Amino acid sequence: MCASLLVLAAGSTSCWDSNASETTEKKVVFTSDAPTPVGPYSQGILFGSTLYCSGQIGIDPNTGELVEGGIEAETDQVLKNLGAILRAANMDYQDVVMATIFLTDLDGYSAMNQVYARYFDVAPPARQAVEVDRIPADANVEISVVAIK
Repeated sequence: MCASLLVLAAGSTSCWDSNASETTEKKVVFTSDAPTPVGPYSQGILFGSTLYCSGQIGIDPNTGELVEGGIEAETDQVLKNLGAILRAANMDYQDVVMATIFLTDLDGYSAMNQVYARYFDVAPPARQAVEVDRIPADANVEISVVAIK
């Protein structure tokens, strides 16, 4: 099934051919293995060899609900969701060059870091982490990434 990557150009929609030469065409990345966007945004945008992933929260794509278990469980689900989007663009965690982390309480930073380190154990990406007042669905953590192939 050709559902991983959509090409939006001149009003047409078709699947992305991973053997095609690199272009500067904006390509929308979508996978059913990550939560469906709930607003006017894409899970990811591939522009040339750079993938911009929208912030993900700990929503289980099978249930549409925020996972239970606190910051650790949410961080794990967030990174699984991001992994699904990366795979849809023929990338993986090793291709991530930048991560932005939003936490509702910096006291959860250490617990989030322990889970994060399991996904980025070799040459981790540059990143920043900030505390915010609130995240959609009252999640504890949201992470967005940029990856380059």
